[in-house]
Amino acid sequence: MTAHRPVPNTLTIAGSDPSGGAGIQADLKTFSALGAYGTSVITALTAQNTRGVRGVHPVPVEFIRLQLETLLDDVEIDAVKIGMVASREVAETIRDVLETRRPRWIVLDPVMVAKSGDILVDDAGIAAVREVLVPLADLITPNLPEAAVLLRSPSPSSRSEMLAMAPDLSALGAGAVLLKGGHLRDETCPDLLIEGERSSWLEGTRIATSNLHGTGCSLSSAITTRLALGDTLPQAVAAAKQWLEAALTESHRIDVGQGHGPVHHFHQWW
Repeated sequence: MTAHRPVPNTLTIAGSDPSGGAGIQADLKTFSALGAYGTSVITALTAQNTRGVRGVHPVPVEFIRLQLETLLDDVEIDAVKIGMVASREVAETIRDVLETRRPRWIVLDPVMVAKSGDILVDDAGIAAVREVLVPLADLITPNLPEAAVLLRSPSPSSRSEMLAMAPDLSALGAGAVLLKGGHLRDETCPDLLIEGERSSWLEGTRIATSNLHGTGCSLSSAITTRLALGDTLPQAVAAAKQWLEAALTESHRIDVGQGHGPVHHFHQWW
């Protein structure tokens, strides 16, 4: 972040969610809640609510490029978060533009597996994320099923299996990996931060709530914001986890939809 700009500019490149709990809507709320100015480039329109996705309308790749280039012609971005990308053409377009006008931080949330366990993108889309976007990122934030898809391996079911996965995840080429352990059948939610050959555990409290819509989007966006504000990577991850735990704890204060509701992004404000 430049010294003359006390409020950093952040960018989300992702799909939209009309219910506001995930995608660019969740990202922009997170940016704002944590003190950054949020911008967005939309990769797809979705028809979804808190109960599920009914349709996806991809944005033409030429228009995604136009959105990115037009924004970056005018706005200096300090950190970018990349969400779901379903085609190699889109992945390559994002890479081409960001390599030319690279911000200080790039965080990739490789959204590939729904909470139901369904794979959201085809083999070509998975390969595009693995081969095109992961090496571009300073940090990737897969949950356990997504990490398994990236490595074509079984999903870890214990901390020891998470640790065993660390070298192969690092070998994919990202600067660092946050392997999220929320899918473990454990009383806590341990995440593993992998930085090269060094790994460290970040403990988390398991919150008893069904308001889990968009938690991955919100966490990665919170990390992006904290990085843009000047945190080191470990500091950013720890602060983002703490914020998300509070957003989950306070999610009962809002009433949105009849399925998996959103977290309370603005729990500190209203």
